[in-house]
Amino acid sequence: MADKRDYYEVLGVDRGAGDDQIKRAYRKLAKKYHPDMNPGDADAEAKFKEATEAYSILSDPEKRKQYDQFGHAAFDGGAGGGGGFGGFDFGGMDMGDIFGDLFGGMFGGGSRRANNGPRQGASLRAVVHLTFEEAVFGCEKELELTLKETCTTCGGNGAKPGTTPETCRKCNGSGQVRTTQQSLFGMIQNIDTCPDCRGTGKIIKEKCPDCGGNGYISMRKKIAVTVPAGIDDGQSIRVRGKGEPGINGGPRGDLLVQVVVAAHPIFQRDGVNIFSSAPISFAQAALGGDIRINTVDGDVVYTVKPGTQTDTRIRLRGKGVPSVHNKNVRGDQYVTLVVQTPTNLSKEAKELLQQFDDVMNGKELEKGGKKRKGFGRK
Repeated sequence: MADKRDYYEVLGVDRGAGDDQIKRAYRKLAKKYHPDMNPGDADAEAKFKEATEAYSILSDPEKRKQYDQFGHAAFDGGAGGGGGFGGFDFGGMDMGDIFGDLFGGMFGGGSRRANNGPRQGASLRAVVHLTFEEAVFGCEKELELTLKETCTTCGGNGAKPGTTPETCRKCNGSGQVRTTQQSLFGMIQNIDTCPDCRGTGKIIKEKCPDCGGNGYISMRKKIAVTVPAGIDDGQSIRVRGKGEPGINGGPRGDLLVQVVVAAHPIFQRDGVNIFSSAPISFAQAALGGDIRINTVDGDVVYTVKPGTQTDTRIRLRGKGVPSVHNKNVRGDQYVTLVVQTPTNLSKEAKELLQQFDDVMNGKELEKGGKKRKGFGRK
C-alpha cells in the first residue's frame, strides 16, 4: 500500500472537500479515463481504476473516516477479498448516479437502451440558381427531385400483395434485443436494435416486387419553392416535409434548398445595400445637371450639383434590397459618380479646351493681333 497515491490527491480535492465536490471530481476523471472512451489505452484504464478506488473510499462516510485516521493501512486486510478490483468491494456504490450522466444512461438503472422510437427522416439538399433581381424581389421556382414515396403496391408495409409481415421471433415484435454482461460495476443489461428485423418488429418473408420490401419507391417529383424577397447568396430555404421518410412512423424530413445568386454587371450587394457607379461628363460635373441612374426599380433622374468631383458618392434611399424578414423595409443604393475624360477630340474641341485651360490659368487670349479676355467669343 506504500506505493499508492493519496486518495485526495488522486481526485484532486482537499481533505475537507464535501460529498458533492468529491463526486464532481470523480465524474470528471471517470469521463476522461473511462475504458469505453479510451479503447486499448492501458494507462487511461489504470488511471480510471485508481480514481474509482479513491472514490469508493471517500464517498463512503465510514470508509473515509477510517482512511483519514489510518490511511491505506486501514484497508490492508481487504486485499484479496471482496469484489471489484484492487481488493475493494464496489457492490454498494451507486455508480448509476455517476455514469448515467456521462454515458447517456448506459449505467442508469443497470441497462443501456436503444432508440427505436419514431424519428424524423433525414433532410434532403438541393440548389436553386437565381438572377440578381430574383434574389432582390423574390420569386417562385420549381425543382424536379427524386423523392421516396410510399409504395402503392404494398401500401408501405413492404410485403408482397396477398401476404403480411410476420412478427419477428428474435425480439417478439419489440424491435429490441437484450443482452447481459458482467462489468466492473456488476451486471449490465444492454438493449439494442434487433438485427433480424432492424427495429421494426416484423419480418417480411415475401417482399413486394415493386419496392423490394422497403415500403418506398423513388419517384421524380416537381417541388414548388417560394423564394423570399431579399434572400442572399449562400442562404437556404427550408421546405418542410419534403425530405426522407420518417423512421418507425416518424415524420418526413425537410428539403433544404441552397441559393446561388448570379453576379450582376452593374450592381454589387452588401447586406441590404446596393453599390454601383454612374458616369458623368466633364461639363455635367462642372456645371451640374440631370443624369439618369440605373436602379433595380428602373432608371431614376438625379440632379448633379455644380462642381461635383469624380468618385463622389451619393445615396438613393430605399433603392436597396428588401429585408428578408420584412419586404417592406429596404436598404439604400450608394452610387459613385465617375467623371469621364473625353477622348478622340476634334481639332476645334481641342482648341476650345485649350482656351478654357488658359482662362482658368488667367492667361490673355490673342486674336487678330488684339489682346482680349474671354472664352469662345466671336
